[in-house]
Amino acid sequence: MITNIVKRDGAVVKYDRERIESAVFRAAVSNKIAAPKDFSINVSEKVEELLNDNYTQNDFPTVEDIQDIVEQVLMKMGQGVVAKDYILYRNQRAMERSARASDFQVTDMVPYKKIYEVLWWNMANKCTNIGELNKIIEAGRFESFSILCEKRYEDEVLQASLKILDRIADLKLIIVAGPSSSGKTTTARNLQGFLKSVGVKVKTINVDNYFFDKETHPCDEFGDFDYERPQALDLALISNHLNELIKGNKIFMPFYDFVTGKRTLNATEFSIDDDELILIDSLHGLYDEMTKSIPNYKKFKVYIECLGQFQDMENIFLRWSDNRLLRRMSRDRLSRNMSIEGTLTHWHYVRKSELQDIIPYIHEADAIINTALPYEFAFWKKYLFDELAELKSSYIDDPKRLDAHIRVNRVYKFLEKIAPIDDVLIPKDALICEFMGS
Repeated sequence: MITNIVKRDGAVVKYDRERIESAVFRAAVSNKIAAPKDFSINVSEKVEELLNDNYTQNDFPTVEDIQDIVEQVLMKMGQGVVAKDYILYRNQRAMERSARASDFQVTDMVPYKKIYEVLWWNMANKCTNIGELNKIIEAGRFESFSILCEKRYEDEVLQASLKILDRIADLKLIIVAGPSSSGKTTTARNLQGFLKSVGVKVKTINVDNYFFDKETHPCDEFGDFDYERPQALDLALISNHLNELIKGNKIFMPFYDFVTGKRTLNATEFSIDDDELILIDSLHGLYDEMTKSIPNYKKFKVYIECLGQFQDMENIFLRWSDNRLLRRMSRDRLSRNMSIEGTLTHWHYVRKSELQDIIPYIHEADAIINTALPYEFAFWKKYLFDELAELKSSYIDDPKRLDAHIRVNRVYKFLEKIAPIDDVLIPKDALICEFMGS
């Protein structure tokens, strides 16, 4: 039986079915459903049944997961109007939380000031939703618009670089962190390129080499390994090696073979000069155990996220995690020999780790960079849509894959109305290239 859930701030709290009943009851009353109390109890029981089928006592659903399942149950009951009202209620509550926030350190760990800036940029450039993006495509302005979007991202990288220069006298370590497919690799490269252009020397460490052997990671009944948690990495060794490097000592880094899933210790000699900085690009760069040996004043922390404010044809904002899921589907297929389906069915591990081990540390950041690009959805329509259509009916009767079923239908529906594009040239250093195998 389900016992706990994960709140938006990553906290684990006791599961309470009455909270589901209350939200559904409000939507039922609003739509004049007969016997709304009985209706809400019936819905909550169906939701709880699916939760018990889909989650274990050690694998807790998030608030977002539960709300998705409520919507799914309502739709299967033929209560589309009630489901729509429930969705509007969710959005209203989100806006209320937003209105209470005045800085980026907020209860929901969302940088509200930043996302307001993103929204205003979209409004100023007339691309706040799919309809406006389609007008850009149909008017033949897609290529120039993509360049404009990349310029906005590059400006944010520049601002973060200038903040680094302000503290350059004390710094020894630059950390680029953030959830999966947020654009860390490209951003780390761009930061390093700018710093090099002004005479700052930077060396990168690939922390992926510090993975423990694959066989040590938890494996589920489908043969899928959970390597998304920070504990999948040898955090103590990373911290020790960083400390030795900053002291001026050389280290011998391990090497991780992703084909065999095995790590070789003491594989590569590595050192830095006195005037060099270290840069690490990692999902868990802000997780304290990774860099706890380094004093905080010697670290500059950059947090990367798709902070998009882009709406579908029904004026519902695309989730940031869905934006990144589309990116990862493309990247995994082209660069990591994984099918779209494989990425989709692994994504619940990604989200669980993000909510517990990545997003809660956003308040640690010295700079936040938004990598959402409104133009990118036209590419995902072109390169992913047909395969998403084939998966649309998958797992419909499999409670253990309900999460995947909900997600694939949500991103399919989002992409469905986007106008087609012809082959379009984008700069070879564009952020989106990180996810397109080039």
